Amino acid sequence: MIEIEVQNETHQTQERLRFSTVPRMGEGIRLLEPDGFWASYDIIDVWYQKAEYGDVWVPFIHVRITPSEKVGQPLAQPEIVPDDQQDVIDQAKTIAHILNAKETT
Repeated sequence: MIEIEVQNETHQTQERLRFSTVPRMGEGIRLLEPDGFWASYDIIDVWYQKAEYGDVWVPFIHVRITPSEKVGQPLAQPEIVPDDQQDVIDQAKTIAHILNAKETT
């Protein structure tokens, strides 16, 4: 197993994962999202850096979520404006609450 530093451009995170081979640029991999679901990522860069110990080169990959995997942002919910009927109901409930409180005292 090869331990590879994965730099995730989508979530601005870094983590070390184990692979059986070093993926190549343009290939896709599946990674676990922070929300617990799996998503496809494209490898946009692969490079090697010399390790702090010995004469060893450590692989790094830079990934970005596959465009087809992007989930659209939820649409903003329109602000619900109560109509006149709802205003009357709310006012009646408030008045009934006040009257009930006066009767119990």
